[in-house]
Parts: sequence; C-alpha cells; structure tokens
Amino acid sequence: MTAHNDLRFLEDRWDESLAAKLDGPELLRYRSNLLGSDLRITNFGGGNTSSKLQQIDPLDGRPKEILWVKGSGGDLGSIKRAGFATLYLDKLKALATAYRGVHLEDDMVEMYPLCAFGNNPVAASIDTPLHGFLPFPHVDHLHPDWGIALAASANGKIKMEEFNTEFGHKLAWLPWQRPGFELGMMLKKIVEDTPDCDGVVLGGHGLFTWGNTQHESYLNTLTIIDQLGQFIERHASVAGHKHFGGAKVETREDRETIATAIMPYLRGAMSRKQRWIGTYSSLPQVLDFVNSESAEKLAHLGTSCPDHFIRTKIRPMFIKWNPAGDPAELKELIETALETYRVEYAEYYKKHAVSDSPAIRDASPTVVLIPGIGLFSFGKSKIESRITGEFYINAIHVMQGAGSLGAGSQCKDIPQAGPAASASEFTVHDNYVALPPSEAFRIEYWKLEEAKIRRQPAEKELSRRIALIVGGGSGIGREVALLAAERGAHILIADRDVKGAEAVAEEVKAIVGKEAASWTAIDIRDRKTIKAALEATVREFGGLDILVNTAALFPSSADGIISDAQWGLTLEVNVTANYLLADETSKIFAEQGIDASVVLTSSANAVVAKRGSEAYDVSKAALSHLVRELAVTLAPKVRVNGISPATVVKGSTMFPRDRVIASLKKYKLPFDEAATDDGLRDVLARFYASRTLTHQPIDPRDCAQAILFLASPLTRCTTGHLIPVDGGLTEAYLR
Repeated sequence: MTAHNDLRFLEDRWDESLAAKLDGPELLRYRSNLLGSDLRITNFGGGNTSSKLQQIDPLDGRPKEILWVKGSGGDLGSIKRAGFATLYLDKLKALATAYRGVHLEDDMVEMYPLCAFGNNPVAASIDTPLHGFLPFPHVDHLHPDWGIALAASANGKIKMEEFNTEFGHKLAWLPWQRPGFELGMMLKKIVEDTPDCDGVVLGGHGLFTWGNTQHESYLNTLTIIDQLGQFIERHASVAGHKHFGGAKVETREDRETIATAIMPYLRGAMSRKQRWIGTYSSLPQVLDFVNSESAEKLAHLGTSCPDHFIRTKIRPMFIKWNPAGDPAELKELIETALETYRVEYAEYYKKHAVSDSPAIRDASPTVVLIPGIGLFSFGKSKIESRITGEFYINAIHVMQGAGSLGAGSQCKDIPQAGPAASASEFTVHDNYVALPPSEAFRIEYWKLEEAKIRRQPAEKELSRRIALIVGGGSGIGREVALLAAERGAHILIADRDVKGAEAVAEEVKAIVGKEAASWTAIDIRDRKTIKAALEATVREFGGLDILVNTAALFPSSADGIISDAQWGLTLEVNVTANYLLADETSKIFAEQGIDASVVLTSSANAVVAKRGSEAYDVSKAALSHLVRELAVTLAPKVRVNGISPATVVKGSTMFPRDRVIASLKKYKLPFDEAATDDGLRDVLARFYASRTLTHQPIDPRDCAQAILFLASPLTRCTTGHLIPVDGGLTEAYLR
C-alpha cells in the first residue's frame, strides 16, 4: 500500500532531509517519536514500534538480523535510541518450538533475555513476539482512538470490511487476546492466511500496520489511521445520530468555581489510603460525555484497550448529580459513590484473583466523572494524574466512535469473542463493546505488569505531597522550595516578588519536572490574595499538604527610630498575616481530612531582648506563641511547628546593602566600601557566627533542612514545637 496524499485529520511530519542522515536505529527512533507526538495516533506510554535490522554479530563477525523493539514501559513520543530492546531475530523465532501453550505463555518472557543482542540491558516488552513473528521489516502497533473505536464496536468486523472496500485495504480481524506470545502466534497465522494483508485490527485492543521501509511504515500507519477517522466521522454525520444518546443535563456556567471548591474534598476522599495528585478537565468532549444520556452506563462498562484501564482502573467513578441542584449535595454523593465503588472493586478482585495474583491495590478510583462539571483524575504525580485523565478522554473518543459506527444499525454478533473470552462475557451498549471484567483483571493484575511497576524508582520522602511555599522567591523560602523538590514534592511558590517566584519556580522545575512546580503572587496581609494563592494550588495539584511561610519584615530607618506605622506594619506582617494565612489554609486542610503540616518562621530574637529591634523581636515572640496556639486549634489532623533561626544574612531580602552597612558600622567591623553586596554580607555573617558556639554562619539551606524535617512524615508526633537554627546562640537559651 502507498500512502494517500489526502490526509484529512493527521499531518505528515516526516522530514526526508533529516531522515537521510540517520542510521537504522535512529530512523526507528525518529519514526517512533513522530508517531508518539500526536495523542490521536497513540497515547502516552502506549503502542510499540520495531525494525528488523542487519548488524554485525560481535561474536562471529557475521551480519545478523536483529529485532529492535520499544523496551518495556517506554514512551514512543520521547523514546531515545537507548530505550529499545535488541534481540537476535533467529533466536526469538526459535522460541516457537519451546512454546507450550497459552496457559504458560508468561513463562516465555523469561526467555527473551536469552535472545538479547549486544549485551543490551533494556527489558523486552510483552509485545516483542507480536513484532518478531510478523514477516515485515518495520512494524507499528498503535492505539489510535479511531482504531480502537473500530476494534471495540459490536459491528466492528462488518465495518472493517466496509472500510476495506471503501479505501482499498485488506485489513484482517483478530478476536480479543491479551498481549503475549499467543497473540504473536495468532498474528503470524492471520497474516499467512490473508494474502496481501496490509494491517490487522486486534478486537478490543488496537491496530497493527507495517512497511518495507521506515518511511513507508510511517506513511502506511498515518494513512490508515486518518482514513479510519474519515470513515467514522462519515458515520457520525448520519441524520438523527446523537453522540452518547444526546444530552441529559446541561453544563454549569460556574463549573470551574465548583471544581476548585470540591477538589480538596474529593482528593481527601481518594487519599485515605495513599495520597494522590489531582487534575481537572472540562474539555468540550468531556462535558459532552458526562452530560449525556448514556454516560452512566458507558462509564460503568469500563474501557476496552489494555493501555487505558491500566491507568484508569476497570472503570471510573460516576457521581449521580443533577447539575441543576445545589453543589453542597456533592460531598454526600461522593461519599456514597466512593463506598459503592470500593465495595465493587473489592468484589471484582475477589472474584477474579487467583493464588499468585498480586495483592489488591488501592480500591479508590483514579477517574471521577461529575455531570455538568467534568472529569477529575488522580495519580502519584501531576504527570500521571494528567495522563490518566488523557487516557479516559481517549476512552471517551473510543466510545463515541463505536457509537457512531453503530448509527442506524443493529448487530448482535460480538466479533471480539474468541478463544480468550466467549460472547456472553462481553457487554455492549450503544455498539460499544467493553472488555470482560475477567480479562480486565488479567491485565490489571498481570504479574508482568506488577513486575513493571516494581521496576519503577522508589518514591521519595515528599512524593505525592503538595507544598505551598510562601516567601519562596528568595532566601530561606527559595532553599525550602529547592530542597522540597529534591525530596519529590509538588510545589507552588508564592511571593509578593512575582519575578522572584517565577525564577525560583524555573529552578524547581529543573529538579522535579516542569509539571510539578508553579508560582503565584501573594500578599499575606490580604485574605483575598491568600485565597487566590490557595485556589491556584488546588487548581494546579488538587489540594495541599504542607504550608511553609518564610516571609517577614524587619523595620529599619536611617535614624534608627521606628515610627508607629512601621511598628504596626511589622506586627501585621509577622504576626497577623501568619494567622490569616494559617486560618485560610486550615479550610483546605479541613476539606481534605488527611494529615497536613504547617511550618512558620520565627526567630532567635523572640527570646533575646535587644536594643533597636523591639518591633521585630516582639512580633517574633508573638509568632512563636501563635505556633503553639495554632497547634492546639488545628489538632489532630494538622501539625503546626516553627523554626527559630538566628540572623540569616545570605540571600535574605531583609538585608539590603544599606542595612548591612549600617550593621557593620554598628558593630565597628572593618569593610571595603567598594565590596559587592555578597562580600559585605559575608563579613556580617562571619561576625554573627563568631558569637555562637559552632562559629558557623547560618545558611538558608540550614533553615530549609529544619523546616522540611518538621513538615515531613518523620515528625508525625511533633507539633507546637520550634527548632532553633542559631548555631548555638547561648543568649537564646530558654529560661
């Protein structure tokens, strides 16, 4: 087959001038990246590509045919050359003689390392035999929404034949079979039995296409997917057809506001076993689905493609809410739905688990649908929660496409039925065929999938936790943000200095990833901006676990006299604003109902009486007691602690050049007027250090270490406490 030039939906992105410079493995990488760059072609982490390439065997110096295939757990859109497994093709094919049948097909995976070429440590995926036993140089196995829609239609095989006739193809159909060695044997046979076959539709699963060159394989794949889109869209335009049976309810105009308000409660309900990061979507296709007549039934059927429900679980949780009602009803409806979901999930596990099945996982849903509002998705990270939502949007497209293919027709046959599952095990609604729960379980709790999960890096101390760092644009706050990023937190940086906050956010993203950090403006004297910063945190990540405030004010003047206005402002910023911040944040914590932590920044000055810093010292003394008061008020779910550093000069916005010089003169310390700001700060910091037991200048990172110790699960039994970070300042000893 040659590619058509009339692509209607997709774009041919192949650059021949670039491709001409690439060797075989790099062409495979290039082809894979192009295919993975469009979610309509394949979803994140889904699909597989391969090439059979001639390479010199280092053992005997002779050319051998080597299968290059995407490694287990890789993503086509971002895969590099090093992400592909490499196997001697002749050794892989020889495994057919050792194959003892579908009931023992998982044993074959242990044989793949014996076929590895070039001492390659990349684990071969379970799809490896699907590629190796096809007689084509270059193979693409993808999960395009249009392709799965055909594969998951009750009349899918009939429509495939119509598609073949209309577009001049010879696609073949295979009934549902879990990926593995057996499916590889089935693919080999169907291609042998179908002369001139140019692709295979895997019932309920996806699509296989191929080509004699890398470019041809890419174009063939692109063309067939685009033509499937044209075919489905033509069916969708049949007079009188309504997607998902038409609208049942209307979208709320205030859906974004309601979503932000309900998300902390929803996240807390989802996180009673382990914490989740949340993402909200109100895309038009999402609202069309959740508002429809068939939404509840289709949602309960679950998805069909294995790549989908590994992330979305067997089904989402649908909230039976009438958007014309009061949003206050949602909490009770969520609790009822969640109780039902967890019971059903436990029954699903109990019914299908066998003696060697992995232990049951968190029974909470990862996707929640609310009519009139949209879709909420959850994962262990922001990336995972977003991708989970995208996968269910893919599933929505699939259900819509299947419904379109069924427009105006009735089909009682289930072409997905076969050796793996009989027709009676499949459920159909609006021409969409869901995977049987027994088969879904065999994917979700597959030992091979469990092994893939166990190969993932261990989670860090603050993984799954969301931190709002107030004053994070500089000094101690910046160090808290950077250190929290190193420990795996999701971070929202808030500061009056928005440029500083944005700059630190970029530093944090370099550590933890671009989706795990953001920034916002805040003035902690103003409840409105505090609420706005909290709402920004909820919209970004779904809730909040850790609140840190390092913002403070040290009043100064040229003549050393503090005005009444400065006195009032100092207490407002250093005391009242901390109360306002904690008070507003406590509302988010209360909605979540899970353990949380607050850490405020006091000072050694809270207990050391000094001349000239009365306003600051009194404010910090009040703040220290506020920590204890808040610990009592917010117990038992919220711990409130603080740190009491001695003077931290490095990186502090409270030490502009004029204040540093004034202090140097006050203590009669020699300095060079031409020195840099940092040079002057170093002189002052060394002087302060000389007055302590350790003689160590206090670094902002020292304070950050103490703050995150108090904020972390390591101090789950510590609240109402202040840790000194003062180098051993004897004047600050309590008495």
